[in-house]
Amino acid sequence: MGKSGIRTVGKVDLEKPASTQSILHNRWHPDIPFAGTIKDGETVKIECVDCGSYLPLRALRTGGQIGNNDSADDVRNVDLTRIHYLTGPFEIEGAEPGDLLLVEIMDVQDQPWGFTGVFDKSNGGGFLDEIYPSAAKAIWDFEGIFCTSRHIPHVKFAGLIHPGILGCAPSAEVLDTWNQREADLIAANKLDRQVALPPEPTNVHAGAPMRS
Repeated sequence: MGKSGIRTVGKVDLEKPASTQSILHNRWHPDIPFAGTIKDGETVKIECVDCGSYLPLRALRTGGQIGNNDSADDVRNVDLTRIHYLTGPFEIEGAEPGDLLLVEIMDVQDQPWGFTGVFDKSNGGGFLDEIYPSAAKAIWDFEGIFCTSRHIPHVKFAGLIHPGILGCAPSAEVLDTWNQREADLIAANKLDRQVALPPEPTNVHAGAPMRS
């Protein structure tokens, strides 16, 4: 099928904040309405944002918060309640709860640049934040499948582009299981670090019902 024959089921606007776009959502929850429907076996095009956005995205990444510049201050100060906006969810016609869905990603097209970031220990941190407590950032410029960074000279490699996050909306029962599992981990934690996070109500964006 030629590109002109592929239906776009999810289209985003890189000039608008993600929180204003009904095609996007930033939580896993069974009550988030479908943004559209896809037929079983249909090839479709879905546009996405990079980690989501609450600011216009074209010149920024990670929720419109990370800029193409030489400072890691934006990584240090990133608002982690305003990231990971996902396109969808989509109803697969004929699918029932418990069905195994096979999704084949035919192609991924990227924006001109991306970044590698290390979150600050005081804001997100990571598994190695005792060794690397401060925020850091490297900007990568893409040329075809290859990327280079002015922040890491003399390095060039081919990337394996992927969507990052892809999943099925949970049922209420599955969501309850997730929340109980995380609550148990938090209660049992004896370490001086976060091992899990409870549901976060701040800056929830639950999309909007699909138009008829």
